[in-house]
Amino acid sequence: MKPKKNPKADLRKKTVFFLQLGLIVVLLFTYFMINLKTYDKEQATTEKWEPIDINTEEAIPITKVKEELPPPKPKDPVEIEPIEDDSPEPEDSIKTTETSLDDIVEVDDIIETPDYEPVVAVPVEFIEDVPIFPGCESLDDNEDRKACMSEKISKFITKRFDTGLGEDLGLSGINRVTIMFEIDKNGEVNNVHARGPHKDLEKEGIRVINLLPKMEPGKQRGKPVPVRYTIPINFKVQN
Repeated sequence: MKPKKNPKADLRKKTVFFLQLGLIVVLLFTYFMINLKTYDKEQATTEKWEPIDINTEEAIPITKVKEELPPPKPKDPVEIEPIEDDSPEPEDSIKTTETSLDDIVEVDDIIETPDYEPVVAVPVEFIEDVPIFPGCESLDDNEDRKACMSEKISKFITKRFDTGLGEDLGLSGINRVTIMFEIDKNGEVNNVHARGPHKDLEKEGIRVINLLPKMEPGKQRGKPVPVRYTIPINFKVQN
C-alpha cells in the first residue's frame, strides 16, 4: 500500500522558522508588559493637589542668650568679741600627749618571741634516720641501725624488768605489757605510756624504759625530730 502522508507537507523543515517567530512574539509581549503603567482610579480621584505658596516663610524660633551675672559680693566677716569669764572656778588643765624620752623603750630591751613550730613525733617505721642506740654507731644502713636499736632495747628490758611481779599479783600464763615512748630531739626518753593486765606491771614497764640511756636523736630531712617507739614486753608466769 502507498503511504497516505504527503512528503511535501513535512513541517519539520520549517522548525527553525517557527522557533524564531515564537521567540520574537514572546519578547514583544514581555517588552509591552514592562512598559505598561496602571493607576488606581480611586486614589486619583480622592487625592487633591495643593499649590505651594512661595511667599510664605517658615517661622524661625528665637533663642535667648542668658546673660552671665557677676558673682555675688562676699559678706563682711563677722567679728567675734571675746567674753570675759568672771567665774571664780579655775579652768581644767589640758594634759599633754607628748611622750618623754624616758618613756621610750630601748631596742635592746625588746625581747623577741621565738617562732613556735609544733613538733609532731614521727613513728620509727617512717623516720629517715633512726635514733642511734649506744653501741650501734658503726652501722651505716638505716635498717641495720633500726634492728640494732630494737635488739639493744630488748636486752636492756630483759635484764631490768621484774618478771616475778606477775606471780606476786596472782597472774598466770603469758602476759604482755606494751610500752609506748618517744625519743625527743635531744635523744632523751619521755612521754612514756604503758598498757598491761595490771597497773603494777604498767608502772614497772615505765620505770624500766625511763632507765634507757641517752641516744643520738632521729632525723627527718636532716633535722632532729622526736621519734615515737612501741615495744611489747612478753613474759610467762610459772605457777
